[in-house]
Amino acid sequence: MQKPKFILWFEKLGLKDLQRVGGKNASLGEMYRNLSSEGVKIPNGFAITASAYFHLLNSANLNTA
Repeated sequence: MQKPKFILWFEKLGLKDLQRVGGKNASLGEMYRNLSSEGVKIPNGFAITASAYFHLLNSANLNTA
């Protein structure tokens, strides 16, 4: 089984990643990729994945559901 990724860079993100990183981060990834290719200078960034969030909850015994 592949280890889940906890951080994804905007340059790799798109709307296909909506479930992994949420709507705002997926949109930021789309904007980064589309505007950078048109010459607009945008600093790269990253998104914390839902897998990272759930891993934190489980490892700290904070999952009460």
